[in-house]
Amino acid sequence: MNKLGLADMLGHLGSVLASLMFVWAIIQQYFPNNVRNFIDKYSQRFLTLFYPYIQITFNEFTGERFKRSEAYSAIETYLGKTTSMQAKRLKADVIKNNTQPLSLSMDDHEEVADDYNGVKVYWASGKNILKTQTFSFYPSTDEKRYYKLTFHKRHRELILRDYLNHVLKEGKEIKVKNRLRKLYTNNGAQWSHVMFEHPASFETLAMDPVKKQEIIDDLTTFSNGEEFYNRIGRAWKRGYLLYGPPGTGKSTMIAAMANFLGYDIYDLELTAVKDNTELRRLLIETTSKSIIVIEDIDCSMDLTGQRKKESKEEEEESDPAKKPMRPLENDSKTSKVTLSGLLNFVDGLWSACGGDRLIVFTTNHVEKLDPALIRRGRMDKHIELSYCGFEAFRVLAKNYLYLETHELFEKIRVLLGEAEMTPADVAENLMPKTSPVDQEGCLRSLIGALEQAKEEAARKKVEEEEARMKLESPAVKTEEVNVVNSVENGSNESV
Repeated sequence: MNKLGLADMLGHLGSVLASLMFVWAIIQQYFPNNVRNFIDKYSQRFLTLFYPYIQITFNEFTGERFKRSEAYSAIETYLGKTTSMQAKRLKADVIKNNTQPLSLSMDDHEEVADDYNGVKVYWASGKNILKTQTFSFYPSTDEKRYYKLTFHKRHRELILRDYLNHVLKEGKEIKVKNRLRKLYTNNGAQWSHVMFEHPASFETLAMDPVKKQEIIDDLTTFSNGEEFYNRIGRAWKRGYLLYGPPGTGKSTMIAAMANFLGYDIYDLELTAVKDNTELRRLLIETTSKSIIVIEDIDCSMDLTGQRKKESKEEEEESDPAKKPMRPLENDSKTSKVTLSGLLNFVDGLWSACGGDRLIVFTTNHVEKLDPALIRRGRMDKHIELSYCGFEAFRVLAKNYLYLETHELFEKIRVLLGEAEMTPADVAENLMPKTSPVDQEGCLRSLIGALEQAKEEAARKKVEEEEARMKLESPAVKTEEVNVVNSVENGSNESV
């Protein structure tokens, strides 16, 4: 009896559904648009009483047909890990310029779940196939893919306010982390790039560990400081000035910073920039999460002497060693970038056109730079990279010789305190010359080079002292007075 009752009920339900479908077909076929829209509107309201879920669709292409949606791309990246763990049907693709060349994503009409603060949501991938007519009169298909997010309506505020922002932000960060970094250089007002594959890291960087950790903490704070910079009303950028003798690792430091943060590098050659307008155009074309570098800024252009007195300029003209390098004046391509233009590049209004960027200057002669260029607010952090100390030597010994301690280390410690040698010179002496590596031989080679540098420094100091004493001796002063008197007498006779 129960079986017959259930069968009758199912049959009745089937008849009702068939009747509704027939009625709906008649409405779609013969009723005018305004009536159909009215019925559709109130039928949707009726169905929502029994279906408490909300759906949001993210199409692959929106607006311009050939421009891929950034939201779709970020969602695809975000779901990559979840997809590979849950989905049973996957699509694989090889992606160039990516540290993970094989990318996995959900196949069409597949669904995965995600959990956010205890709230469960569902992501489904779909595809609409539309038939279009081409000029050859043969029908073709146009595929439009999308992701559909489904969640309960009681979580509307949480999903719209927090979860979607989390998905987009996390997807973009994963995409940046997985991409291969690029090294850009400018030819006039155009950027060109190659893949950046420098192996430098803070672990292999030869410098004092305390100073190194201070730089790492500063970079970490900056990269996570978007909300802080917005709150205090400053553009999300930071300036670094790296200065010190040649061979102290300024370029290596920049490479380590880029690898640590996962940023691209824009190596700006100022002498190739025609004027301030071109410089501003180059700045606008740089992307976020990048490091803009101007190396040897004291030699790039005549930006150092514009605020000096005429007497200083005359001194530079008389002594070529003190004269900064300038482009040739008869060169038709001479750059007309000014100090004012460079200052606006660093912290003017146009410098805020993109966030999350570092601006790095390097120089061997920090005293030659205009104080306005390197003041705090433009170059926020000044980092001196000086001669090799013992802690920096220990890093190099570990990198080159796999040594963390040795009986010769104490002697090297004493010599490094007495002689000045750059990390580049120390590394060259530690470079293995034979296989297998002669560790003690490399250390003794370094000791010999340090002793020689110590002797040369002492000899140079003695020569300078002798020259100073010679200039201060009475005989030299008397001779100088006689020369001056003879010149004055000769001028008086001529008058």
